[in-house]
Amino acid sequence: MPDSPIPGRRERKKAATRQAIADAALELFLEHGFDRVSVRDVAEKADVSTTTLFAHFPSKEALVFDREEEVDAALAAAVRERPEGQGVVEALRAHALKTWVPIVTDPRRESFTSLVNGTPALREYAERMWMRHADALGTVIAGELGREPDDPACAALARFVLEVPALTAGRHDPRAMVETVFDLLLHGWR
Repeated sequence: MPDSPIPGRRERKKAATRQAIADAALELFLEHGFDRVSVRDVAEKADVSTTTLFAHFPSKEALVFDREEEVDAALAAAVRERPEGQGVVEALRAHALKTWVPIVTDPRRESFTSLVNGTPALREYAERMWMRHADALGTVIAGELGREPDDPACAALARFVLEVPALTAGRHDPRAMVETVFDLLLHGWR
């Protein structure tokens, strides 16, 4: 895998501004509720203009799901940049263990999940986002396996893999649950 270029000052500053906006938004939404916080409130707390806020986030809902593009990129990289000889399912297992288990065990997850589940606009956005991730992952899997982009088996695998975080939430041992789910994918129902 090639080394990533070190981002310049401008890119670092943009990333820091974006993160400050997302952090301010989440803090306000968790404290006051999504519907009671305006975009202007978020901009003020982050010390940016609303124009700057919208330059980084296309909608109020996107403020909550600020890592959407990173998730797509990481899923694609897990499949495309897997070690030679490693299967797609094993690569996705490694990705889940590395990235999703820490999220599921994060103590802030419960309040974040309550915010999303308690806000119809956020639930709808999350569902659309989930479908975009599933479609993108299914297409990447199909490409890696030399299949058509809309291959139903690749689409089904992508959707099942994206259910792993929900299946592990609230479990005593999320890591063991991830292993169980991926064993099922690799070896079938026993």
